[in-house]
Amino acid sequence: MRMILIHIMPVSYSIQEPQTQTQPSDSQISRQVKIAYLIMVHHKPQAFKDLFQKIYTKDQFYLIHIDRKAKPEVTEEIQLFLTRFPNAYVLESMNIVSGGFSMIQAELNAMEYLLNVSREWDYFINLSGSDYPLKSQNIIRKFLYEQRGRNYLFYYDQKFYRPDTLQRIQNHFTELTHKISSLIYKREFMKGVIPYIGGKWLILTRTACSFMTNNKRVMDFEDYYLHTLLPAESFFQTVLMNTEFNEVIINDDKRAVMETPSLFGRKPDPDEVIAALKSSNQLFIRKMNPVTDEAVFNHIKESFDQPLPEINEIERELKKGRHQDN
Repeated sequence: MRMILIHIMPVSYSIQEPQTQTQPSDSQISRQVKIAYLIMVHHKPQAFKDLFQKIYTKDQFYLIHIDRKAKPEVTEEIQLFLTRFPNAYVLESMNIVSGGFSMIQAELNAMEYLLNVSREWDYFINLSGSDYPLKSQNIIRKFLYEQRGRNYLFYYDQKFYRPDTLQRIQNHFTELTHKISSLIYKREFMKGVIPYIGGKWLILTRTACSFMTNNKRVMDFEDYYLHTLLPAESFFQTVLMNTEFNEVIINDDKRAVMETPSLFGRKPDPDEVIAALKSSNQLFIRKMNPVTDEAVFNHIKESFDQPLPEINEIERELKKGRHQDN
């Protein structure tokens, strides 16, 4: 199941605790923090180009996965565009089935590919073609330098906070070519494992990526979650929270979301969205459409190079934990 690549060197899985050091200069940050991006695309090549050009630097790494279902002209346009960028790579295409394990498999393949491409990157960030950066690469890299050693993703105890979703993991599902099989049956969950649920979006350290692609224990989770529903919202959370990595995870994926209109037709209020962006330290925004969300897009352009607001990540985690306990 796993894509076979030549491994570079054995990896140590000791976790580095976040450190507090003297404020570095921008040039130091450029040398000390590099990001490996995975961008998953299946349509809208122009939106992908806009995203790519906003996050591109010559000293980082960019891996693009184009869904096998994408139209040939979309694939050709993106591949031709990427020939201009020597540090951009195209991952072998998979057919991504909504709700299936194929998205997880593509991400694991991407981590393994990027680990073999270079030893120089520090963080892995996954994006979709509908994402857009809220801040420049200098600011994002500065943030990751200051928070180094920490991983970012949303997680919740699935049994306690989302018991309505337990059927996703308690039933055996099978991913077919274009859908999930309707033939399901009950099974026992993994012994000694607490199931977690969250979102699809990750910022992981290189150490965490090495663990996810090289540790034999992770393969037990793969074998089980291969036959679950919507594992992209729970696989990484469950693996990392049931290992020593649970001490270096921040419960935040650093994404703002431009909400789609509700059933009653109410569109997102631009002033509310902008106020939320000003008071947060999110790094990317999802489902952004610069044409229809012009006011929000103009705010992003104006604040693109402005520093993030000072937010104590640890204190916010403690407050969030106290709130969830109540």
